[in-house]
Amino acid sequence: MAKVARYFPAILVAGTAQAQGVVPPPAEGLSFAASERVRYEAIDGQARVGFNQSDQLVNFRTTLLARYQHGPVSVVGELWDSRVYGGNRRSSVTTGEVNTLEPVQAYVQLDLGAALGRGSTLKLQAGRFMVNLGSRRLVAADDYRNTTNGYTGVRADWSAGRWAATGIYTMPQRRRPDELDSLLSNEPAIDREGTALVLWGGLISRRRTIGAAMVEMSYFHLGEQDTLGRPTRDRSLDTAAIRIVRDLAPATLDYEIEAIGQTGLQSGSLAVGAARQPVRAWFVHARLGYSWEGAWKPRLMAEFDYASGDAPGGRYGRFDTLFGMRRADLAPSGLYNAILRSNVVAPSLQAEAVPDVRTELMLSYRPMWLAARTDSFSSTGVRDVRGRSGDFAGHQLDGRVRYRLSKAVRLEADVVLLAKGRFLRDAPGAPPGRWTKYGALNLMVNL
Repeated sequence: MAKVARYFPAILVAGTAQAQGVVPPPAEGLSFAASERVRYEAIDGQARVGFNQSDQLVNFRTTLLARYQHGPVSVVGELWDSRVYGGNRRSSVTTGEVNTLEPVQAYVQLDLGAALGRGSTLKLQAGRFMVNLGSRRLVAADDYRNTTNGYTGVRADWSAGRWAATGIYTMPQRRRPDELDSLLSNEPAIDREGTALVLWGGLISRRRTIGAAMVEMSYFHLGEQDTLGRPTRDRSLDTAAIRIVRDLAPATLDYEIEAIGQTGLQSGSLAVGAARQPVRAWFVHARLGYSWEGAWKPRLMAEFDYASGDAPGGRYGRFDTLFGMRRADLAPSGLYNAILRSNVVAPSLQAEAVPDVRTELMLSYRPMWLAARTDSFSSTGVRDVRGRSGDFAGHQLDGRVRYRLSKAVRLEADVVLLAKGRFLRDAPGAPPGRWTKYGALNLMVNL
């Protein structure tokens, strides 16, 4: 953390950009957009197994987007260049940080208007694209992470009155390279997609169904198979969800509840011929919030997340969040990356405020437990197979400050403190120390 000043001048010079994966509003002809983001992040007291106890990285992410619009036809291409510097062989550098010179998006979209009836809309899309669906807890284009999720396939969006639906059939892009030395060298390699990894399904929603609340139902199937040099858990997962949400509004209670069930089969390990296990897993998220009017526009929110873990008995019970985001609900990824929607029970309180048009503040407190004592806690890799280390993981304090220098330029600072509970201190192989301290400085530019 003491070396922030060493990198910050380079951050200011380089500029940055936050890529949202959102195409600018259609305009006839050719248009361009660009973004860049520089992040300095550091950690002390790493909670995850197998990595440096203390580490620091500088992440660069650049995106260039081109769009051609002619009547109902759009042609879009977007290049992402995600790099990391300052790591070594014990750094937690993965394809979550590095994806060099990657054409994440290259698609054609056709707007068919009211082809399915008066008052309706229909859009079809084919090629490589990013996807954000529903709550983004299952299918998302991650934004806090230095790289994103890309999908190759087809998509259809339909709406009529209070109804809306989206269907997809995709082959998620498997980011390359995935060898550590290649990642540390920021070597380019085009991502691959194929029928060995397929995600299909969709969602349907209806606004103002329960009072002012929207009701949404979704279903996704993930099919995965081994390929040469890439063993997998051979997942065949069916994931169904129902979500009820009332949007934020001043001086009004807002709420959300989402329940997700997951069934299917997957191999017990990566070994060839490993026995298949039936999957029975689930997840629930609940939120209740209130926003006040007036100065600072304060908001207070209570949340609860439960993601099942694996336990003895022959069935696999660890919830798989598929391609979901995590920052908005749980904690930062990057060097921290300790909290995932797997084997975690986490209530939280969160306060937000907007002191002025340039500044946004957020602070949250979250105690965390294991849903299953014998499974590894969330994404830390810490596990006690005998279940003798208790089930309390620790207290997490998460803060964020955003300050907009101009319409195009924004600064962001993120700080996380994790006071380790008994499990993260005493479980076999747990990294030493009582505290995990994480901080990140971001400079983002959208052009």
